[in-house]
Amino acid sequence: MSDSPLTIGIDFGGTSVKIAVVFQSHIIDHAPPIATQEFSSPEELIAAMVRVVEDLRAKHPGIAAIGVGMPGFVDFDAGLVYNLTNVAGWTAVPLRKILHQVTGLPVIVENDANCMGFAEWKCGAGRGFQHVVFISMGTGVGGAIIANGQMIRGARHGAGEIGQTSIDYQGRPGHYGNLGALEDYVGNREITATAHDAYRAAGIEKAFEECTPAALAAAAHLGDPVALAQWDAIGRMLATAAMNCCWLLNPEAIVIGGGVARAGELLFKSFQAHLFAQLSGPFKDHLRILPAAFGHEAGTIGAAALAREAI
Repeated sequence: MSDSPLTIGIDFGGTSVKIAVVFQSHIIDHAPPIATQEFSSPEELIAAMVRVVEDLRAKHPGIAAIGVGMPGFVDFDAGLVYNLTNVAGWTAVPLRKILHQVTGLPVIVENDANCMGFAEWKCGAGRGFQHVVFISMGTGVGGAIIANGQMIRGARHGAGEIGQTSIDYQGRPGHYGNLGALEDYVGNREITATAHDAYRAAGIEKAFEECTPAALAAAAHLGDPVALAQWDAIGRMLATAAMNCCWLLNPEAIVIGGGVARAGELLFKSFQAHLFAQLSGPFKDHLRILPAAFGHEAGTIGAAALAREAI
């Protein structure tokens, strides 16, 4: 077997499933996405995924394993999907067992943020570091932790959920009863709603689509004071959560990806300033703040890389 065999990466999202053939960190073939809402049960959707996998195997005979990234709580050791928040019916689904029985290939199933973090650590911005915190900023806020050169999954495979850590112990009630969860302030929808209120408070009426992170970034580049203030606040809130990670884990690098991070320096400059102001020497002297190397394909690449490592 080649030292770098072909593997299939599956990035399972709330609206679509992306399946690709990956060599090292490069996608060499990408199947059309599968719309998750077109299927009424996990069994139907898994069958559709298998059909795509078999089509790709027919084109690429060297495929050696499958990796799947799932947006929910996953038992990595058992390959079990506990539940998905955005797709109905996915409760206690033995996905690894099903895919292995049908395809005959080794299969790993992992949380999607862990897949993205693994991709960045092995092949991207975090390559070469032994201690990395990865943060993904999109509809929600996900994370992954690398410590002593290992992915940290925790006792029940739930470690790394940075978006559920609190930045205000008296803050907004979260989905799980937690107060002040980071993603309830800097998730895509929350940023949009907060900016909409900020513009209104400044006497400026804007539609919600004019207050998205992308629109805020465009406005800030033009010197819009409301947008600039919003990005400073986003950086400060993200820094509060990252500060706790730094004192707890003492990472060498923090890698930030996801759609919100496309704002670039608008986010990173504020984030680093607020973070470093809350850390002492050993925790910041060698700390690197890095933008993720991979975009929307990070989950696919990471799932495939985990599968490759497993074999």
